Amino acid sequence: MTIPGIEALDDLGVDGPAARTVAPDGDVLLLMPSASPAARAAAHAQDDELTCVMEITDVAPVAMPHRIRGRAWVAGWLTPVPCGERTRTAAALLAERHPVGELLGLDQAPRPPRRGGPATGVGPAGRAAWALLRLEVGEACVDDLWGADGVEPDDFASADPDPLVRHEADLLQHLHAAHSEQVRGLCALLGDRSGLVCTRGPATPVALDRFGLRVRFTDEADRPFDARFDFPEPVRNVSELRYAMHSLFDAATG
Repeated sequence: MTIPGIEALDDLGVDGPAARTVAPDGDVLLLMPSASPAARAAAHAQDDELTCVMEITDVAPVAMPHRIRGRAWVAGWLTPVPCGERTRTAAALLAERHPVGELLGLDQAPRPPRRGGPATGVGPAGRAAWALLRLEVGEACVDDLWGADGVEPDDFASADPDPLVRHEADLLQHLHAAHSEQVRGLCALLGDRSGLVCTRGPATPVALDRFGLRVRFTDEADRPFDARFDFPEPVRNVSELRYAMHSLFDAATG
């Protein structure tokens, strides 16, 4: 996260959000350490507009060279989420989409410590350990394999998450570990290009969504080549994904 005039956040992510999600109105909710520069700046900004740019890097879950699949930037205005009912609603939304245990005791009174540790939800000096911030989106941009493009705030707010997003990492790792030969066999679907780009090394699953599977092959010059294999129709859940994957494998062997 970048806030003009505020010290840069650490590269290790200690001061970054522990969880984030998008609220129904399109705001991005961020669970931050209360001592982080972003949380302190938002708390002291009062009614002033605090501009912020959040950069998100999409990294493939399967180990390979050049693992970064894309980057996105979300820019807007950062404010603390007020205590009370709005905080509880926002915290419940975060907990539903990104469970982080007891970190979400944001507006609760400190509870007795456990075995000498600090009270749950508060830091060692009795201060709240976590702050819930809201990023009101002004503009967004995505840069990936298909190029760079801007996203309007209304489009950002109305976008639905891909139904496989929670399962993608596990599914790709499973495909790589248990079905590597079948994944490599998808090269047959590339037609005349298969002899040029599928000659060396393994075939690595790179990305998976409701529309299809992206696989990385290697050509004779040891250059990576990404191929996209579309499903017959978009899938809505893991059950439909199994059928779609079998259809791809069958088409490659038939």
